[in-house]
Amino acid sequence: MFSKTIIATVLAAVANGHMLMNTPAPYSSPALHNGPLQADGSDFPCQLTSGTSLMAGSASNTFALGSEQALKFTGEAVHGGGSCQISLTYDTAPSASSTWKVIRSIEGGCPAEGQSGNMGADASAADPYTYNFTVPTDIPTGSVTLAWTWFNKIGNREMYMNCAPVTLTGTSGTQAAYDSLPDMFVANIGDDCGTVDSTDLLFPNPGSDVVQLNGATSAFSKPTGTGCQVAGASPAAAKSTGGAATTAALSLSLGVTIAGGAAATKSTTAAAAADTGITGAVFITVATDGAAGATSTPVAAKTTSTPVVAASLSTTAAGTKSAAAETTAAVETTKSVAAGTTKSVAATTFATAAATAAATAAATASSSSATSGTEQTAGSACSPEGTWNCMGSSYQQCASGTWSVVMALADGTECTVGKAATLSLAAIDGKKKRFAMRFRA
Repeated sequence: MFSKTIIATVLAAVANGHMLMNTPAPYSSPALHNGPLQADGSDFPCQLTSGTSLMAGSASNTFALGSEQALKFTGEAVHGGGSCQISLTYDTAPSASSTWKVIRSIEGGCPAEGQSGNMGADASAADPYTYNFTVPTDIPTGSVTLAWTWFNKIGNREMYMNCAPVTLTGTSGTQAAYDSLPDMFVANIGDDCGTVDSTDLLFPNPGSDVVQLNGATSAFSKPTGTGCQVAGASPAAAKSTGGAATTAALSLSLGVTIAGGAAATKSTTAAAAADTGITGAVFITVATDGAAGATSTPVAAKTTSTPVVAASLSTTAAGTKSAAAETTAAVETTKSVAAGTTKSVAATTFATAAATAAATAAATASSSSATSGTEQTAGSACSPEGTWNCMGSSYQQCASGTWSVVMALADGTECTVGKAATLSLAAIDGKKKRFAMRFRA
């Protein structure tokens, strides 16, 4: 009888020992529980399991762009606090491959400040600590799913995730502004990335809206593991297996996919888009150069600090230039990539990724010789949709009926000046050889 009582007490503590987000109002279905995500990530995102989907029910949250909103919790098992993020996806039926962008990072002191353990054991008690976040002013309006994610400071290494339906109102911003936000950090769910016990997590990419709230101790630490997000870059797009060619797929988001296969074959833009899981992006695919039946080398993990895509110039029998030879991914905390397995490494911007591949391919970059075109005012009306506007060393695109902000290309890389349905990039070496890449809207 005594042992049964002990077991019942422990189970009750486990069942009621965590926190719930109550503001913004979470989805009504599936019923939100206050526990962490499964250690294998099977219920990521939003505690979704097989056969379930998010239903708003009576939950309703309407936020104006630029408004400040409250973040509140229920429960007392705060595990010494920890670090939290608020993220958004425009997928109203999010899946494991959805893109989540961070709008607020709280490092330490979340969901409670100054705690060395739990505040109590009442799972229905209101958390006295209230947090705030600001909705960006320049992202698109419409229906989104908001996520609160929490990495507890003390206890088992876990990831908590509660989700809420939100309608964004106001003057709609641009997709480019949303894409420029950092990706949501993910750890402790079977992804070879973990957090350090008894310390507050320092997010690799917290974004510009970040605050540090010291808890009972001021111990902060970075995540550990080979699958962790790389500091200064977005995390990888969803992993996939298969594929014969070694490819570098660049998108506006931007994802760089490096796939090691058994034999070199042609790779298509459509295949690249499928590998990265990025919807509506513009891609260029660089396939491994060589005759049919040539063998590609699997990419090996290295411990360099930045992601690198290296493509060298070679001359085919027809005398045309093609990119390939060696493609490597060197990331501070990246997994080993075996033959036939795709490893995705995200770059921070279209310009950085495109310039890296192009400039390296050209061997020695030199200053661009392009003349300047005419810059269009960001946010002003434009047509037709998808038109590119190149100013030589920078560019912008017509998206959702308005011009995007101007984005710079790296030194040694130029685009063809003027407006066009395609964006042609070229890197120039000392001999004025060009490695051209064309991006079609």
